[in-house]
Amino acid sequence: MRNALAAAWLAAVMGLSGCMVGPKYTRPAVPTAPADHGQLPAEFKESSGWKRAQPAEAALQPDWWRVFGIAELNDLESQVDVSNQTVKAAEARFRQARSLVAQSRSALYPNVGVAASVTTNRLSGNSANRPQTIREYSNLAAPFDVSYELDAWGRIRRSIAAAHEEVQATAADLETVRLSLHAEVAIDYFELRSLDAQKQLLDRTLVAYQKALDLTQNQFAGGLASGAEVAQARTQLETTRAQDVEVEVARAQFEHALAVLAGRTPESLSLALAPLAGPPPVIPTGVPSQLLERRPDIAAAERRMAEANEQIGIAQAAFFPTLLLTATGGLQGDSIVNWFTWPSRFWALGPTALQTIYDAGRRRAAQETAAAGYDLTVANYREAALEAFQQVEDSLSTLRTLEREVDAQQVAVQAAERSLELAMQRYTGGLVTYLEVVSAQSIALNNERVAVDLLRRRMDATVLLIKALGGGWDVSKLPT
Repeated sequence: MRNALAAAWLAAVMGLSGCMVGPKYTRPAVPTAPADHGQLPAEFKESSGWKRAQPAEAALQPDWWRVFGIAELNDLESQVDVSNQTVKAAEARFRQARSLVAQSRSALYPNVGVAASVTTNRLSGNSANRPQTIREYSNLAAPFDVSYELDAWGRIRRSIAAAHEEVQATAADLETVRLSLHAEVAIDYFELRSLDAQKQLLDRTLVAYQKALDLTQNQFAGGLASGAEVAQARTQLETTRAQDVEVEVARAQFEHALAVLAGRTPESLSLALAPLAGPPPVIPTGVPSQLLERRPDIAAAERRMAEANEQIGIAQAAFFPTLLLTATGGLQGDSIVNWFTWPSRFWALGPTALQTIYDAGRRRAAQETAAAGYDLTVANYREAALEAFQQVEDSLSTLRTLEREVDAQQVAVQAAERSLELAMQRYTGGLVTYLEVVSAQSIALNNERVAVDLLRRRMDATVLLIKALGGGWDVSKLPT
């Protein structure tokens, strides 16, 4: 009879172990236009008319910064993953999440413990229930306890799945941090090199303004110019010199920022003057449907959505009984002589079912909390996807617009240079005052500085496009 009951219990346990309460996870769709019928568009809106990358550049690589072909930038970027403290902190959070998977998985196995004890007891001779003969005795015990919770409703399995999904989300968080920091290094580097170009322009302009001041002083000495014109020329020169110094201040700050991003102290990094030159590379954009797989922040939001779905199942499992199988056995005696003999053995074995009858709505509230948490993650996921599409479209639009602006600005620079040349000729010939020269100088310098800054903006927009596309990452790199 006992064997039959044990077999029936085992059969019931095996049957229940395959049960799992709670909803099955399916990834929600990203909001689309009604005309798309729930399907993402075939291409990005702002990619229409945008030049395509060469076939050899069909996909971004993890070390995407190499597409710029700048060895110094490559060296700085290579130090981020190794030395940046923000990356180290994100990596530590990933290792914490990974250890929780093993912690959750341990619940699938029995918990075995031992509590050996040796005690000597003396009973009071004046107690109401005092023994008539033996008042002193020893108790030596070596019990082994085994307890095992049957995962009848999937609570443990869902806890393990939730922990694993959190590991994947944390891994995606780590990649998001890396992508952001690598992009920040590239942007700061291009900002610094743009300032180098600004300084080169200002230094060249200072030489020209010094010559103009010398000319005005000679004109004044010859009675052909007034003191006011000399003052105007000197003001223009010194104002430009102050701008040149301000560029040096900003450059030093970006150099310090690059050092910290590379995990170094500011005094350990010194970059020689090297003006930014050359147009940015063309970046392959792919199609919108690929973006959901290439952005680590979207992957993190999606994994936390799956994790929240597991929490609903865990909350629902609380409405069902907790099934435990416990066993105790060992040796117990009253002296070291008989402690390890066969008659000293003892054991106990049996199942236990625990069911909460009334909890004043606690489990129901926990279930509602889990459901609301899932809805929150769905909204976060969809918002992250929409923001990703916006960032790609913004970067494409910016790059296309800046390219047209560069062409127009180049014409403006040439016209301003011609205007300055004519103004100097007219002033030298005594046809106009120096005020016209000052005005032409200001316009020419401003247009040249705008042209230099446009290249910086195109470089920054290219980096932001790469970041918006997720760099060279995709979901296949999540830990499994």
